[in-house]
Amino acid sequence: MAIANATHYPVNIEVDPSTEPRNKLTVGFRVILGIPHALLVGGFLGLGILFGYENDYGGFFSSGVLGAVAGICAFISWFAILFANQHPQGLRDLGTFYLRWKVRAMAYQALFRDEYPPFGDSEYPARLHIELAEFPRDKVSVGLRIIYAIPHLFVLFFLGIAWFITSVIAWLAILITGEYPQSLYNFGMGAFRWQTRVEAYLLLLVDKYPPFSLQ
Repeated sequence: MAIANATHYPVNIEVDPSTEPRNKLTVGFRVILGIPHALLVGGFLGLGILFGYENDYGGFFSSGVLGAVAGICAFISWFAILFANQHPQGLRDLGTFYLRWKVRAMAYQALFRDEYPPFGDSEYPARLHIELAEFPRDKVSVGLRIIYAIPHLFVLFFLGIAWFITSVIAWLAILITGEYPQSLYNFGMGAFRWQTRVEAYLLLLVDKYPPFSLQ
């Protein structure tokens, strides 16, 4: 099981740097404003319905209703890949749709952008880039996916605590100075990328083992 290099991993996120002055009003009430999206696709700081396949994150990330459905689709896909040598297109599409939506919602909830994210698939200055796994699939990796993911889930639990603390500091900084401290921004984006890569791996959208990296 080779660990992919972070710069060549098939899952990445892109958030356009904000050039407009920060909207302190929406930043101040961001947790409340993010609830509708959090209920549907989960989000940052344990918002949303705390159920689904990914709750090993310890409540710092939640899957929401659509995320729980995507988890069920991944479970069905697990059987299809192992025993029928196929990944049903509809199940794979739902997983990628969910992740794209969640990336936009998380970018808003985690204070990277101030524009309110769309419900569903629409243009937004935060994007998911993913190269889906192609057949033949790595069936050993698929079969042992949950076990393989345990080290990442362990790290993400503590990374989520650190991200929570730095985001609270950033929230205060934006309200006081109007700026997200660059070092905290870089750390938050790194945690965001790491979490997204592991989630795509758990959803069976990619087979390459995620790097232990914030890059």
